[in-house]
Amino acid sequence: MREIKAAQIIVFLALLALILLLGIGGAVLLLAPLPLGDFRGVSLVAGAVLLIYLAAFAVYRIFLRCLPLREGVVEAGSRDEFVANVNILFYLLLFNSLIRSHFIPVPLLRLVYLALGARLGGNTYSAGVILDPPLTVIGKNTIIGHDAVIFSHVIEGQRLELKAVRIGDGVTIGATAVVMAGVRIGDGALVSAGAVVTKDTVIGAGEIWGGVPARLLKKAPSP
Repeated sequence: MREIKAAQIIVFLALLALILLLGIGGAVLLLAPLPLGDFRGVSLVAGAVLLIYLAAFAVYRIFLRCLPLREGVVEAGSRDEFVANVNILFYLLLFNSLIRSHFIPVPLLRLVYLALGARLGGNTYSAGVILDPPLTVIGKNTIIGHDAVIFSHVIEGQRLELKAVRIGDGVTIGATAVVMAGVRIGDGALVSAGAVVTKDTVIGAGEIWGGVPARLLKKAPSP
């Protein structure tokens, strides 16, 4: 794993300071004038936390709009490494605890992933973890099971590569399954609980895969 450099940390801290300023300042401006009574302190803290995360989503998306994550091998010292490492800091220090929390209802978690840049079709929900939302594309009517993990990065020693994961319509990803970078899953496919779909695997429409590593268990029925 590569070291995160001082310049990348400084940029993230500057963005974090802006996020805190917007969140806390917004809470004071919006809630301080209200007659909150005995719950004033609790309301201000809760409002500040909510506004901090809303500001974090907005600042993160603006950052990625200006400096998007790009698929491919990330060369040391490159612009892509700078963006990838700042992105990692956002997740380690702000978003990881949020998306891995079991306290957020699944419908609200969908909104969090959309806010972080995931492209999710209608009626698609994840009770698992999407670690790289900007590089994750999922169709409609798809369900990601409890504690499943989808990620779009490859870390092999000092080698870092980003590969989008694309999942079709009507797909079921079982509980605790792992879907690695570069995987393509066709419409109506099923990945069984606990399966590990290794990087760059292509799963055809209607197929059933399972095991560690995942392998084809049942082909799609003939039309």
